[in-house]
Formats: sequence, structure tokens, C-alpha cells
Amino acid sequence: MKGDSIKAVVVGAGIAGIATAIRLRHLGYEVTVCEANDYPGGKLTAFEQDGFRFDAGPSLFTLPYLVDELFELCGEDPRDHFNYHRKDVACHYFWEDGTFLPAWADRQKFALEVEERIGVPAARLTSHLQHSALLWERTSSLFMERSLHRFSTYFSKDTLKALGAIHKLNLFTTMHGANERALKDPKMTQLFDRFATYNGSSPYLAPGVMNIIPHLEHQLGTYYPEGGMHEITTSLTGLAERIGVQFRYEARVERIIVERKKVTGVELTSAREGHNQTLRADIVVSNMDVVPTYRKLMPNEPAPERTLNQPRSSSALIWYWGIGHIFNELDLHNIFFSDGYRSEFEDIFEKGKIFDDPTVYLNISSKEDANDAPMGKENWFVMVNVPGNTGQDWDRLIAETRQYVVQKLSRMLGVEIEPLIETESLLDPRLIESKTSSFRGSLYGAASNNAMAAFLRHPNAHRRIGGLYFSGGSVHPGGGIPLCLLSARITAELVQKDHRS
Repeated sequence: MKGDSIKAVVVGAGIAGIATAIRLRHLGYEVTVCEANDYPGGKLTAFEQDGFRFDAGPSLFTLPYLVDELFELCGEDPRDHFNYHRKDVACHYFWEDGTFLPAWADRQKFALEVEERIGVPAARLTSHLQHSALLWERTSSLFMERSLHRFSTYFSKDTLKALGAIHKLNLFTTMHGANERALKDPKMTQLFDRFATYNGSSPYLAPGVMNIIPHLEHQLGTYYPEGGMHEITTSLTGLAERIGVQFRYEARVERIIVERKKVTGVELTSAREGHNQTLRADIVVSNMDVVPTYRKLMPNEPAPERTLNQPRSSSALIWYWGIGHIFNELDLHNIFFSDGYRSEFEDIFEKGKIFDDPTVYLNISSKEDANDAPMGKENWFVMVNVPGNTGQDWDRLIAETRQYVVQKLSRMLGVEIEPLIETESLLDPRLIESKTSSFRGSLYGAASNNAMAAFLRHPNAHRRIGGLYFSGGSVHPGGGIPLCLLSARITAELVQKDHRS
């Protein structure tokens, strides 16, 4: 079979689904993407309200080469379609005692700032960042760029490279334990502990090897896409359409068809065409969360229960506020820390509740693009980490947490926030689940709260059903934009290898 004679269906137009479609189309497959919503992007979307523009989902952009390489793969210059710039400051940090710390992108400048404001020797911080770089150099190609579910992976130089540094990987301690031992300061330990939230985990449970994450932000850099985060979705969807990928919106896949241990297509309901349809396909890639993929799309197929029953990552409450004021002390990314960090994560992961003084993440894209808010105003994306949806009284929790957040920001910024809120919208775990089919509204699939988490994530290819593949945040290598794009790359490589053989 060659070229367009081989048909592929991608279930879901999340960022991994779009990237997978581009890669499969480049390999010569005839690709159709079926998306239940009337827009692409999954969580990576945007909206406007009362003159304010908001990126609705992911707000941190790292490893931009993973977007660029999709354009280059298809023979296009990425700068003709997608542009971005590197941030000089990764984040502004605030503590309740009045401490403020700008985290400079330049490692040495950041270390000196920490020494001056926090009192941690610059050499100690530099050493910790160097260790994060070592973790990246020794493990990223193995754990992030290759399938962990094929034997060939373990007979590669990447495996030998990781094994050569196994005593330095902090596999048998937690992120918090490793940070506390290395940094010897509660504020800096808390700052580096927060990177566990980048995949929806707890620093008190996630293995120390997850301290690879700070390397992304503090050494490889944080970036801002011109036009906002949603431009990642818009530009890649445009690329996919130009090379011949067909997108079908309001087309809800109801079932993945399996015959004799081989996929043969999907059944879908098309709201636009008003009737049910069957799409025949040689390959089906689910970009849907792996739990509803099995429970809803393949209810009669044996499910990997151990994988599906793993503890889920955190979810989020996000308020989108149009603020009638300019705060010069704030930047694109801002963190307002809780004084009870351990209790905050215990509440999320052990008690299924929201801590009464949560850490607040505040993103303001109008700091980068003044057009995102009216003159003299700012667009605030205000997020707190919360447990997934297991039937909590969300209306009560949201009202209580909003009050805590408004009080916290007012207290730490020295300005009453409530009177400045001119417009407001909300995203909660129930809406995340209904809009994106993310089981329980979890943002990153399973949490990485044990040493074997990387190996327990669902593989990118089904072991027993031929032609069935998976990409996205709920499968290997994990959630977040960079890992979703790497997931698409791994999946496409597996498809190519399997069909070549």
C-alpha cells in the first residue's frame, strides 16, 4: 500500500492530534481528523470578551523547535507562519512575607538575584541548575523521545547514557527531598518544587528525576508566540490543511471499529451532516484521553485496567478577569505562593479538596501584546491547582476559592482587586471534562506521583490491536505542549516502522 491508498483517522484535534495528522500526511497517508467540537486545539484555544483577549488553556511555551520542525518537515519556513520571542524573565515570584523574586532567564543573573534577595549562595543555585541540565542530557532522549514500550528502546545508546548516570538521577527520592537537600532554603525549595505542577503532580510524591523540568524554563528558555498561545493551534491547523489533512468538526466518534484484532475504521455522529457515518481506515490514532477511549469508544475490548486506574493528575480552576488597572510589578508569568505548600498538595491528591489558601498562578498576555486588553487595562488568567472532578460540590468550592484568591492577591499586591474586575469568565474541572473529554477534568492524564509513572503511562501503540495508536497528554510521554508534540512524533515513527515491516 502506498500514498493515499492508506487511510488514517485521528480522533480529536488537540495539539497532539493535529501534529500527528501532519506527520502521517507527510508520510503519504490520507488523513482525516474527527473533532467533536466546532474548533481545533482541545485545551489550546482562545476567546474574546468585552474587549479582552484570553488564551483559554496552556500559557507556557517551551521547546519551540518542536513546532518549527513540523513546518520544516513539510518544506515550509516556520517564520512565514509562526513567530515567537524568548522571555528575559521566566517568572515573577511572590511570597506572603513580602519577598519578591524575578527569575531571570540568564542563569548567572538569576543566581545572583537569588543570592541578593533570598540569601542562597549563587554557586548553590547554579549547581542545582547544572544538575537539572545533567538529568535532561542523560534522560530526555530516552524518556521523552522514544517509546518505552518497545524492546529496541532498551538496546540503544540512550539507555546506556541514562544507566551511566543512574546514581545521579534521584530515582529513589522525591522532587521535594532532592530540592530540600540541594538548596537548603525553604523559599528556593518551594520554587523548584512547583515544577511538579507542570505535569499535574505533587513534589512530595513525584520522583526526584522530575527535576529535569526546571531545565526547560531556566536554561532552554520560555517563549511567547506572537499573537498568543492560540497561534500554535492556528498555525499548525493551517499547515495541516495546506498539505491535505481533512478536518471534520462537530464529528463525534462514537466507536472505534475492531475486526479480528485489527482496526477497520470509526463510527461517528456528524452534527453538521445530521446523520451517523462509518469512516473506513487502516490506521486509527486516538488523541482522546485514554480512559474514555476504552470506556466509550471500545467498551467491548479488554482494557488495561492497571493503567486506566492510575491516580489522575490535578485539574484547575481558571478565572479570566478583565482588570481595569496596570500592575507594573507583574509580568507575563507570576506565582503567588502559599505558606502551606505541603498541605496544599495533600488536600489535592489525598483529600480531593481545595486548600484554603492556594498558590495562585497569574498569566497576563497583555504584558507581551498590548492589543490583548483595552488601553490602561490587563487580561488576567488566574489559575489554582485543584483535584479532578469526582462529584465534589463545585459551586460551593468555586465560590469559596474565588474569595480566597481575591483576598490573597489583594493582600500581596496591596490593592483591592474585586473593584477592578470588569469582566469575568470561569473554567472548572467539570467544563474541562465536558469540553475536552479529559477524564475527571485532569489536565495531564495520570499523575507522575511514583517512581514508575513514566513506565506506567499508556503506550503509543496498542499491543494487541493492529493499526491502533495513541497520542496526547494521557499517554507516553505525558501532558503539556512539548510532550504532546513529542507524543505525535513517537506515534508517527511507530506507524511508519510497523507498516514498513
